[in-house]
This record gives sequence, structure tokens and C-alpha cells, in this order.
Amino acid sequence: MPRKIDRMQTSRPLILPRPLQARLDAAVHDFVQGDARFDADFLSPAGEPAFTDPDSISWQVFKNPLSLFVGGIAAVILELAEPRVRAGVWEHTAFRDDPLQRIRRTGLSAMMTVYGARSRAERMIARVAAMHARVSGTADDGRPYRADDPELLNWVHATARFGFLEAYAAWVDTPDAIARARFHHEGIVTARLYGAHGAPATQQEQDLLFMAMRDQLEASSVIFEFLDIVRRVNLLPSAIGGLQELLVKAAIDILPEWVRERLDLGSPWDLKTWQRLALRRAGAAIDRIPLRSAPAAQACRRVGLPEDFLYTTRPWH
Repeated sequence: MPRKIDRMQTSRPLILPRPLQARLDAAVHDFVQGDARFDADFLSPAGEPAFTDPDSISWQVFKNPLSLFVGGIAAVILELAEPRVRAGVWEHTAFRDDPLQRIRRTGLSAMMTVYGARSRAERMIARVAAMHARVSGTADDGRPYRADDPELLNWVHATARFGFLEAYAAWVDTPDAIARARFHHEGIVTARLYGAHGAPATQQEQDLLFMAMRDQLEASSVIFEFLDIVRRVNLLPSAIGGLQELLVKAAIDILPEWVRERLDLGSPWDLKTWQRLALRRAGAAIDRIPLRSAPAAQACRRVGLPEDFLYTTRPWH
């Protein structure tokens, strides 16, 4: 039976002219289905719930492709700033050789964690955890690392939650304090499945973790190599490919000022005032465009809700 959820309607979906709508849907479909090795089925099993409910903050935040792009870049910058995580990511993944596939797989993993049926999400998380168990080495600072180290997993989880929420807040809509608290709480179950048993469950815990990690974060040529990759690789449809460098700067913009200072991400990475306004308007508009091929719309169909459910309502305001 379709689930009934009581929410305040805030807007109507934004339906684009058919050719443009079709092109966007096709681009999303290609991104989601572009890696045959990844289980990207968000439609089945029919009726099976995800780890979080459709009226969660997470289902709202993760549906916006602009803020996901920006938040994902911000999260990776913070991960690469920690020497042990940097070594694990850069030495044991395909970022250099096949950045598009690596970014696609990371994005789809986040989508499956939020929107996927629990059984599918559990299987994916188990595969990722098994891969982490095989990754180990020595960082540039001489410290040994393991990808399944709970301390490092806590940091990776915290950077992802920070990046996606702050990107949404900066460039789409501003969740209130209650919504922020719910967002952090919603991530705990899957964090523990990944092995991040000490992941922040509140905004205060996240702030404390960032302060605790402050002296461990450092600038690195790897960070600038990563930024160069995400600026030049064809990650966006050709019609909007020119926005890619702007979105990279938007990711740097949401980092805490002290992080930017430590990582030498100074004024050349600043946004202009008109660029900020344009990004905010674009992010808000994109948040109202239902895309049939997107995991968010497919997950709504799976649990018996209209495809445009997440595009007409907000769980805050």
C-alpha cells in the first residue's frame, strides 16, 4: 500500500520543456546505469523501505544533483587532508586512471545508502567493508593505516555528512536546527554498518571531531591534483560543462575558513558575488525538477509514493 505522509506543501514541481527535460533525464540515466558492475536498482524489491524514511531530511538533501556534486568534492578534499586517508584513497583507488568511474561509483554508493532498499544497501555496504579490510599501508608521515580503522571511518563519514548538508544549506535551501539534528541522527545506522561506530550523531559531535582533527589536516599536492581532475574531466553534460570549475569553487567555499587556510586554498578559489547568487538560484531551481531516472524518484515509486513527492514538499519551514 502507498505510504501516507503528512507534510506541508511548499512548491510545485518545475517541469521543463520536454526536449530539455528528456536530455536531463537521459544524463541522469547514463550516470546511474553507466557502470554495469554496480547494483543501481532503486525500484526493487517493490515496497521495501530504505534505512531512512521518505519524509527524512536525508531524502531531501541527497536528491539535488548540484549540491551532491559540490558536497562530494568538499568531502573528498577533507578526506585527502588527512594523511592516512589520503594514502588509502590515492594509492588504492582509480581516481587517477579512471576518475569518472570512481566518482560515479562513490556517488551511487551514497545514493544506495540513502534511497536503496535495505537488503540492497546492506549487500553494498558489506562489499565496501570487505574491500576496506584488504586496504592497508604506510602514509607519507610514516604512520601505518588500515582502511577499516574506526578512527578513519569516523572521519570519512563525518566529512561526507558535512559536505552534503553544508552544500545543500549554502546553495539550495537552509535547514533549521531541528532538521540538521535529524540529518546527523539519520546517518548513524549506516555509519555503524560501515564500521564507523564513533561517527558524529549530532552537530556538536561533528564540530568536536573537526576540532580534534585540526592538527592532523595538512596541505598536499594530492589535493591540488584531485581538484585539477574534477575541473577538467567531463563529469557534467556538455551543455553545462562550463559550470564545473564554478562548482569546484563552490565546494571550497563551504569549507571552514581554518581548513582553507591549512590547505592553502586561498583567494584564487573564491567565488564572486554574482556567482554566489547564480549558484543559489540554480540550486533552488534544480531542487524542484523531478527526474524519473534519479534514485530519489525511483525510490519514491518503490515505496508507493508519487515520483514528484520530494519535489513538492519540505520537512522543515
